[in-house]
Amino acid sequence: MDEIVTRVAAAAGVSADTAQQAVSEILAFIRKEGPAGPVDELLAKVPGGEALAASAQEQSGGGLMGALGGLMGGGGGLMALAGKLGSLGLGMGEMQTVGKEVFAYAREKAGEDVVGQIAGSIPGLSQFI
Repeated sequence: MDEIVTRVAAAAGVSADTAQQAVSEILAFIRKEGPAGPVDELLAKVPGGEALAASAQEQSGGGLMGALGGLMGGGGGLMALAGKLGSLGLGMGEMQTVGKEVFAYAREKAGEDVVGQIAGSIPGLSQFI
């Protein structure tokens, strides 16, 4: 768990606490939106993955991005995730950096096939990773 948090914090220039919350939100999003088999495999291969996914805040996204997510995605999808990440103080550039780093790490641990199955099943996700 510490490795992914440290990598994300360094890449995005955010605190370890913010990085951990962001990673948790992303993994919880994948858990909710992705196909069960590949998601289970990914979370099993990422050290602390299940714990990180479970620790995500159970609140709806705040601010403008959260409101847009509610309008555009029925309260879910990538816009809702962007709202949650925005509520952590991340700007769009930081969100992209965090996402790319999380998925690069996921590829290292679980492989391209698993990550590809997940990305291919969540509308719009592949353009951000």
